[in-house]
Amino acid sequence: MKLSTKEDVEAPIATVFGMLSDFEMFERSAIRRGAEVHRVGEHEAPEVGLAWEASFSMRGKERSARVELTQYTPPSDMVFESRSSGLITLLEIELMPLSPRRTRVAVSAQFKPSTLPARLFVQSMKLAKSNLSKRFKLRVADYAKDIEDRASRIA
Repeated sequence: MKLSTKEDVEAPIATVFGMLSDFEMFERSAIRRGAEVHRVGEHEAPEVGLAWEASFSMRGKERSARVELTQYTPPSDMVFESRSSGLITLLEIELMPLSPRRTRVAVSAQFKPSTLPARLFVQSMKLAKSNLSKRFKLRVADYAKDIEDRASRIA
């Protein structure tokens, strides 16, 4: 199953990419929401191979996931692969400059089950796809608005 959306951001591509690759901010945000997150390996700067181990509570159960940065091409794209309980998730973020001060952000998430429980989970997601798509688009739009606001304060 795949979810995707596009948003235009009033900020230069380098600024948008810089904010999207501020992984320490994402780590702090996840920790504030109750997740336990730590980096794996010796990577300090964003580069392919950077990975995180995370544990969190979802639907009343403790879950764990490993997230790895599998593609990193500044300032145009990033791909993350997450593995959790038989579910592989690919998150692709692609940036395209529309003008010197405007950037299109395309985000897609693809879910691939590898176990029977994960297949059942993805099947239930497919049944609720229209609702999930709306929520996904709203979250990406909210984050794009946040990037615009932060970029306007910097400029």
